[in-house]
Amino acid sequence: MDIILVGIGGAFGGTLRFFLGKYISERSRIGFPVATFLINISGAFFLGVLYSAQVDNRIYLLLGDGFLGAYTTFSTFMYEGFTVFRDNARANAAIYVSSTILLGVAGFFAGYILGKY
Repeated sequence: MDIILVGIGGAFGGTLRFFLGKYISERSRIGFPVATFLINISGAFFLGVLYSAQVDNRIYLLLGDGFLGAYTTFSTFMYEGFTVFRDNARANAAIYVSSTILLGVAGFFAGYILGKY
């Protein structure tokens, strides 16, 4: 049952990431991977909310491991960070990587605090 819950959540999270990423990317005209940035920060925030809510293990498997695990993406973050760096936009790459990490942690804690109330 655990695998099914993670699979269902992952299918929805990955699908949402695909469509939301495409939607944001088509409207963004800057040399910064804003879609992945926003998706990863919002995912970190919602994971903080979920974690602080101390939900049942099955709900966490569905939403945390499945949905948010597929919604956020470390591999795309690394790929886009490297691509920006390779394209000689080193300042943008440094801002992207460092702000994603810092704001991801801050987003998780903000979600965690919000989820406590």
